[in-house]
Amino acid sequence: MSCFTRNIIVTGGAGFIGSHAVRLFVNKYPEYRIINVDKLTYAGNLANLKDLENASNYIFVRADICDFNLMNELMTEYNVDGIIHLAAESHVDRSIKDPFTFARTNVLGTLSLLQAAKNTWRGDWENKLFYHVSTDEVYGSLKLDGGLFTETTRYLPHSPYSASKASSDHFVRAYHDTYGMPTLVTNCSNNYGPYQFPEKLIPLFINNIRHEKPLPVYGKGENVRDWLYVEDHVRAIDLIFHQGRVGETYNIGGFNEWRNIDLVRLLVSTVDRILGLKPGTHEYLITHVSDRSGHDLRYAIDSTKLKQELGWEPSLQFVEGLDKTVHWYLTNQEWINRITSGSYRAYYEEMYGNL
Repeated sequence: MSCFTRNIIVTGGAGFIGSHAVRLFVNKYPEYRIINVDKLTYAGNLANLKDLENASNYIFVRADICDFNLMNELMTEYNVDGIIHLAAESHVDRSIKDPFTFARTNVLGTLSLLQAAKNTWRGDWENKLFYHVSTDEVYGSLKLDGGLFTETTRYLPHSPYSASKASSDHFVRAYHDTYGMPTLVTNCSNNYGPYQFPEKLIPLFINNIRHEKPLPVYGKGENVRDWLYVEDHVRAIDLIFHQGRVGETYNIGGFNEWRNIDLVRLLVSTVDRILGLKPGTHEYLITHVSDRSGHDLRYAIDSTKLKQELGWEPSLQFVEGLDKTVHWYLTNQEWINRITSGSYRAYYEEMYGNL
């Protein structure tokens, strides 16, 4: 007989957002057993969770969520009653080059988990939950002069990545509507913070500034994104997992919009200041490159529903969160050096080799 009151699978738990979610749940809920299921592709890194290796309520399982038989076995072996599904291919540029991988992981992987949960729970939905973490990119693009994504905004994905996430969202809702499975979907804005793989803008540019490499900005840098500190995101996940209304969708955003070029300049100034240099010293590294295909102009999330129903709001102002993030990357050189070798270098050459 298990001594744990809940057994929760977190998929993609060795990744950026996933590792923060695993850490929060393991530390906050010692009565829960947290099973981290991660394939350990390029963005999954067990060093992200080194502090949890000996936690009595934490288990790591290296597995591919597309392996349906194995997902069935894990659900049964650990008597799983909750799934927090974060595993995903998530980089737009990669999706443009390799859409099949995104369709496989994000669509078929989600379907594999849903069907495994359905087979295991067999219609006994009491105290069960499938929580699916999605993105604001499924909504498409906003005009610069107004409007926010709400939970009722129609889907209009423009990239293979956002199309794959939109499809997975639809499958989750279909399992709720067709079979009665208790599900929740959240759509979140751009996350930033420690342990993010440096293909994404903020860690990539911090690392490039440190090595005095070009900072590639698409087009004129006028695209706008809403930024949220990753620990605020996982606080929202915790709250929604425990108190969200089954079958609902919640948007999670930072109410924190920045043009890419303004963000890059602030990032340069922050890195320079922390390095003891005059802010703006490295602005000469900013390099404008051809805009990518299907590049959405603006994302902005309306989190009013989440605030009104569950009382959540971001805890950090962006300047404070960015400062903490830059400090972390500059003081964790070993982590950066380890993951930016080998395949990362090949990827960087492919994406930005002409710079």
